[in-house]
Amino acid sequence: MFKGQPKGLYALALANTGERFGYYTMLAIFMLFLQAKFGFGGATASTIYAIFLALVYFMPVFGGMLADKIGYGKCVVTGIVIMFAGYVFLSVPTAANAFGIALMIGALVLISVGTGLFKGNLQVMVGNLYDDPKYSAKRDSAFSLFYMAINIGAMFAPSAATAITNRFLSKAGLIYKADVPALAHQFLGGTITPENTEKLQGFMGQMPALPADVSDLGSFSQYYIDHLSSSYNMGFAVACVSLIVSMAIYFGFRKWFKHADVNAKQAKATGDTNYVELTPKQEKDRITALILVFAVVIFFWMAFHQNGQSLTWFARDYTQSFATGWSRIGFNIWALALIAVSVYTLFSTFQSETFKGKFLSGFATLALWGGAFAIFKSLPTPLSIQPQLFQQFNPFFVVALTPVSMAIFSALASKKDAKHPNGKEPSAPRKIALGMLVAAAGYLIMILASQGQPSPASIQGTVSPDPVVPQWLMGTYLTLTFAELLLSPMGISFVSKVAPPKVKGLMMGLWFAATAVGNYLSSIPGLLWEKVPLWANWALLMGLCLIAAAIMFAMLKKIEAATES
Repeated sequence: MFKGQPKGLYALALANTGERFGYYTMLAIFMLFLQAKFGFGGATASTIYAIFLALVYFMPVFGGMLADKIGYGKCVVTGIVIMFAGYVFLSVPTAANAFGIALMIGALVLISVGTGLFKGNLQVMVGNLYDDPKYSAKRDSAFSLFYMAINIGAMFAPSAATAITNRFLSKAGLIYKADVPALAHQFLGGTITPENTEKLQGFMGQMPALPADVSDLGSFSQYYIDHLSSSYNMGFAVACVSLIVSMAIYFGFRKWFKHADVNAKQAKATGDTNYVELTPKQEKDRITALILVFAVVIFFWMAFHQNGQSLTWFARDYTQSFATGWSRIGFNIWALALIAVSVYTLFSTFQSETFKGKFLSGFATLALWGGAFAIFKSLPTPLSIQPQLFQQFNPFFVVALTPVSMAIFSALASKKDAKHPNGKEPSAPRKIALGMLVAAAGYLIMILASQGQPSPASIQGTVSPDPVVPQWLMGTYLTLTFAELLLSPMGISFVSKVAPPKVKGLMMGLWFAATAVGNYLSSIPGLLWEKVPLWANWALLMGLCLIAAAIMFAMLKKIEAATES
């Protein structure tokens, strides 16, 4: 799995891990922040969220174009600095007025521009490591490992955001209640019903240590909103620290990947033996194939990036705020971390070439399982959970399942016969098509989970009278992760391999631009959230995934032929 990979992969992957930890910590609470601080409705918050995600993933187009001219490393470093400034602005507590909104928007723009310079160009440098024939056969496995490293940062992010939120609420004598922000804004806006007034009064009575001057619903509503918002600000500040760590890793180990920091212009000028000049027809065929893939994956990202909005709303409004039984272990990040590491030690037990290696790996696996079980037994029943914690399941599953997917594809690649001289491993475009089918299955689970639930319009941002168990969302995230592993790391690897050298940065940027369009379209379920039955949103996403899969399968031969030229 790790054997034979260049050292530069690990340096670049860890630099990206730090940056992604900060980004996903921010993203885990951003939608909740918008609604808690500013009182935005679902449609407005969803639109802001979708535009931000679209910018984050569209700006790599310009970052790639610039890097093709001036170099990838320069853009990466500039991007880190700009992102840092954006997160600093986002972590500043302000009033919920025009200035507060303007500062937030300015911060989002800086984060988007910085990410555009950083994200795609770092991944091009990873791909450049594998232009060397010595490593070329390991390109797909390398991007699977790189993608796993990204998700290590993402896995810890929701728990970090939750811990910070709880810590600062506790200092203010408060505890988190999902209903309170919506009810508080209704009270302050004069739109609250008598029934909801009674509910808000009940929540006020549950707070452990309110100050003496917070004695009525009006003062409590403002006090809760202010302190919950500022606790989210502190969560955003985590990204500043993680970017400092990323920068230290990048500069500390730069000698490991410095040779990969070269664009086509620089490679041609220095006579790099790995540089290959393509004919105009080859360039055209490859670009056409890439654009066809970009067009299809738009629908996947539209469906996948519901984790920060409609799936979080489902977690908040339609899912129990507690876990019982075996599901409790999923909401403790340290238990999940031990389980994830144990997958790698378990594989090492079978893959080690010496008895000593097998013994130590086996012992470590048992110790990790024992630690996870001890944590599980210490958890209270029921275990109180917050909606953003569900977002840690996707990165956990990515980290834990990456070696499994790599082993499966490696086994298929080794099955060679007269009909399959290169093995039976599916091509990257075929994996993408299969990923779309699996994503559709994820939203079938959500349709089943939503049966009998009231519409979002009828509950007005409060909790359903009969919320579902957490296992429904856990199953959905597991299924969507299977889809992601088939599509995202394979897609990035495909772009790095097929893109003509002269426009590598641009092509990687266009991959993210397709993600950007999907992210923007992800607002559609948010816009429909309070206008259609709950199940209808999931049916829309499921149908789009099925259509995209059908289109991809229909174009497979054309894409595969073009990329072989």
